[in-house]
Amino acid sequence: MVDATHISFKADDRSYFSLIKKEIHRVATEAGMAVARINQLDLIVAEMTSNLFKYSDDGELLMGVFTNSGNPYIELISIDNGPGMANPSKMMQDGVSTTNTLGHGLGSMKRLSDTFELYSLTGWGTIAMSRVYNEPGNINKDKLVMRPIVVAKPGEKTSGDGFVYKKTEKYLKMMLADGLGHGPEANKAINEAATAFRVFPEYSPTETIRFIHNAIKKTRGAVINIVGFDFTTRTWSTTGVGNIQARLFGAVNLKNHMSYNGIVGHNIPNTMNDQSYPAEDYNQVMLCSDGIKTRIDMARYPWMYKYDLTILAAAIYKDHARRNDDMSVVIAKIK
Repeated sequence: MVDATHISFKADDRSYFSLIKKEIHRVATEAGMAVARINQLDLIVAEMTSNLFKYSDDGELLMGVFTNSGNPYIELISIDNGPGMANPSKMMQDGVSTTNTLGHGLGSMKRLSDTFELYSLTGWGTIAMSRVYNEPGNINKDKLVMRPIVVAKPGEKTSGDGFVYKKTEKYLKMMLADGLGHGPEANKAINEAATAFRVFPEYSPTETIRFIHNAIKKTRGAVINIVGFDFTTRTWSTTGVGNIQARLFGAVNLKNHMSYNGIVGHNIPNTMNDQSYPAEDYNQVMLCSDGIKTRIDMARYPWMYKYDLTILAAAIYKDHARRNDDMSVVIAKIK
């Protein structure tokens, strides 16, 4: 089932922290994580929530489960709007603290994680990201990396946004869909779209959307953007219908892709074409649903190219999430 990739927990009340840990423990157990790895997760969650309580009045913890081709991992993302750090690398050293504690928190999180990154700016806040794999020695290192953050509208139990992808030897194709409205009916629309996406045998994003359009006519419909990458030609191809924001980035290039007007499942243009972009000019693609504000200034995030794509996705979510709708940021990059 296609749903939110991450669950959001508000971390501004210490009395709620034990419930957060229990819920993450439960989800990790259901995902098939080994007991030893779940115990490590418990410790990481305890450190993250403690730091959020100390340094931020509006801290948030995101938790996601990813199947990862049979080697599942849990991703934890700590987000705050606190004072930030002038020297994050120094703060990860044991014994360094600004609150007269032992100063082991960030260092222990890093040791317990298979992947750990910390991004912080003075006056902006901090993002900490931890991944714990079920089998730490078997981490997939694809040349094309995709990192999604999809969070349901606050108060909803299911997401009306959904992300899905298909990978073959020749290409990778991914879809971000936003069902009209939110809640169960919007989620039904994106799941039927995902089913059609998976079974359609051709590569073309445009033809894929046409196929999905016919398959979801009995739902409330969705806005959709599909992006493909051809491994042979090293070219992106994309087609969008509706207000899914698509951006392509390169070392010196930036391109905002224009989508067609319409609603998939209700009305789409008769004439649509795939738009192609060479990877040598644009090595990175970002998709955002309308739960993310459109005026994104990448210059606000210095040195971000050195970090995992999830950090960038979390920074955009932190600064631009509307909080009154389902929210999605998906970033893909050719290494």
